[in-house]
Amino acid sequence: MPSRNRCARFGLHRLMIATAVLAVVASCTDPSLSNGPFAPGVDPKGGPIDEIAVGNRLMAAGEYELAMESFTRAALTEGMTPEILTSIGTANLGLRRLGQAEPLLRQAVEEDPDWSVAWNNLGVLLMEKGEYAEAAQVFQRAYALDNGESDAIRDNLRLALAKMENPVNNTPQEQEYTLEQQGNGAFLLRKNQ
Repeated sequence: MPSRNRCARFGLHRLMIATAVLAVVASCTDPSLSNGPFAPGVDPKGGPIDEIAVGNRLMAAGEYELAMESFTRAALTEGMTPEILTSIGTANLGLRRLGQAEPLLRQAVEEDPDWSVAWNNLGVLLMEKGEYAEAAQVFQRAYALDNGESDAIRDNLRLALAKMENPVNNTPQEQEYTLEQQGNGAFLLRKNQ
């Protein structure tokens, strides 16, 4: 049975992924459509569907595969913008497809080096890979671009710095936890049975 401390550290990694997902959703969601996690209804006027808004709602609901499909459809009409690259990369991160997420997130920060959300999500990916030194540098950049306004980026930076200072506690975790969304974007770690 893993110790409580090991379980807590694993939970922090999951929480960081959730934070990355929420950062993309919060930065890309149209406020007029933010009435729940469900996809928008059919527009009787036959207007175009905002695939990014649909994808963001699916991400918030934990439906990363469906969100990727929605972001892919958005890419067909809008091209591979930094927003879409970050969104697809973050969906891959949520699916634990780190090898697929990394080039997308790196391309997003290259194309829009002033967007803190893309830098934060790249940092989360690096933390998941155990590359704490580079993750700390990436979080520092995200924090600076955000003018220190994001508590999530600050917390991610603190965790990366703590992991660099204490490499003994950086062992992979074996216990699986599920993130359950509460209200206000808060998450609760629930142990799988």
